[in-house]
Amino acid sequence: MRRASYALVAVLAIASFARHAPADDDDRGDDHGRGRDRLQLVEATLPQLSQALRSHLVTSEQLVKMYQARIAAYDKVGPTLNAILHLNENALDDARDVDHERRRGHDRGPMFGIPILLKDNVDTDDQPTTAGSVALAGSIPPRDSFITRRLRNAGAVILGKATLTEFANFIAIGMPSGYSSLGGYGLNPYDPRPLPGSDGRPVLTPGGSSSGPGIAVAANLTAIAIGTETSGSILSPSSSNGVAGIKPTLGLVSRTGILPITANQDTAGPIARTVTDAAILLGVIAGFDRDDPATLGCLVPGNCFRDYTRFLNKRALRGARIAVPHTPYWVGFTPEQTQIMNDAIAAMRAEGAFVDDPHEIPNQADISAFGICTSAPAPATCSTVLMYGQKFDLNSYLTRRPDAPVHTIDEIIAFNNANPTTALKYGQALFLAAAALDTSPGSADTQRLIADRAKDLQLTRGGLDAVLDGPDGIAGTADDFDAILFPQNRGAGAPAKAGYPSVAVPAGFTPPVAPVVNPTPFGIAFTGRAYSEPRLIALAFAFEQATHHRTAPASAPPLPSDTVTRHDHHHGHGHGH
Repeated sequence: MRRASYALVAVLAIASFARHAPADDDDRGDDHGRGRDRLQLVEATLPQLSQALRSHLVTSEQLVKMYQARIAAYDKVGPTLNAILHLNENALDDARDVDHERRRGHDRGPMFGIPILLKDNVDTDDQPTTAGSVALAGSIPPRDSFITRRLRNAGAVILGKATLTEFANFIAIGMPSGYSSLGGYGLNPYDPRPLPGSDGRPVLTPGGSSSGPGIAVAANLTAIAIGTETSGSILSPSSSNGVAGIKPTLGLVSRTGILPITANQDTAGPIARTVTDAAILLGVIAGFDRDDPATLGCLVPGNCFRDYTRFLNKRALRGARIAVPHTPYWVGFTPEQTQIMNDAIAAMRAEGAFVDDPHEIPNQADISAFGICTSAPAPATCSTVLMYGQKFDLNSYLTRRPDAPVHTIDEIIAFNNANPTTALKYGQALFLAAAALDTSPGSADTQRLIADRAKDLQLTRGGLDAVLDGPDGIAGTADDFDAILFPQNRGAGAPAKAGYPSVAVPAGFTPPVAPVVNPTPFGIAFTGRAYSEPRLIALAFAFEQATHHRTAPASAPPLPSDTVTRHDHHHGHGHGH
């Protein structure tokens, strides 16, 4: 298989983060040494898969076939989860290449030989990248995205492309999460049914816009996945599907070769079943890219790391300071949802955290007030950042796809208008509003964008910093908070605009509310300052290890082929039985 060599910029951090680092291996909860002679694919972690590969219990080719078998059993038949848009026809060849390299004694690290799914707005030079749009159906980009190259360089095997809410849920008003004109509806594996009597939309939201990665990871159709977020699109499917997710600091992960909404807020990040797995993947994709100016921050020592597992610490909540704003984030919760939040707070306190649980925190209402514009001409009470970027940045991205059937947002609109039955089930009101903006330099709309972006940053960084700085209002003092705790993705908007990171982790299940018939996953998110991923990962890991809320969905149970045992210790080739 041809793969151009790619020089990676390794950012070596020289700062020592003593309070973040684990005290000993026991604190990290590693499972590298377990299951040397047996592998159960369902819920297997990356360390377990790596151990199985390194000990020759399985080959990467076998792993790919095992995940392909689960996709065949559950994605388009059975519960019909519909998480996959495109399967990589090169996956087995790529896996054989990795296996050949391993037999020659090479090992490129914790993702070496590991199957992964990419959200279908991440460019791959051997598979279509469509953003779920029929206007881009079958169109293959000329080159990999930066993070795709990073993954291939690490020896990951790309299983295929996962579904998403079309154009990352910024084309239409009222489009259900997980729907696209190309892929249809993705279904939540915890209740994978269409809403009775509806147009086919799911009875239980899979979250968006990275719905496919969330569904596939939850149902064990992949080891791990890449999602993207502009405002909630990693945190939402992570919470909805009972998995972990990291929405990184803006610029920690390159966006080169990722179909955008706006460069002001877009980022890619891991969706995984465990915080450990998410941390492993983050270390592979984080780092400086000369083609993405936002990643210049990764050249500053201590901002970006190649190994985030060093920060996994089961005791990280001991002495941690966490703020919990209630308004408006808990408004409208059922008693059961409120109980999950209270239980999460109690679990953190039991682990030694100080949790400030006020019902009002200054500036939080202001943060929420300046919303996202969805119409043109845009009212003064909202931000045009997403609308403007949807035109400017999407047009810019499409210039790098000369072979695509459409080259501008106007051409996409025209294609959709010419194919309304397939393309316009929910219309394209957001595209029409974005296309109406004048994105030329110095235009009134460009001036408005500059003003709106400044206001976004003032409100969100000002508001979040006011909380994180603690009661004395001064950063870097003893009363600072390590993180702000939000329920589900309800606090996603402010850190998305601010460019601050969040880490989502499962927090339990709520009882079903008709017409949903099964318990519903519920997650929480830790949010902190820019480049605070080490601390947030540590806190999320400590909470995960103290509570263990992750439970696999019953709709995608183990297959006979999911179990591998070693029969021949001399040759070490296991097989499913």
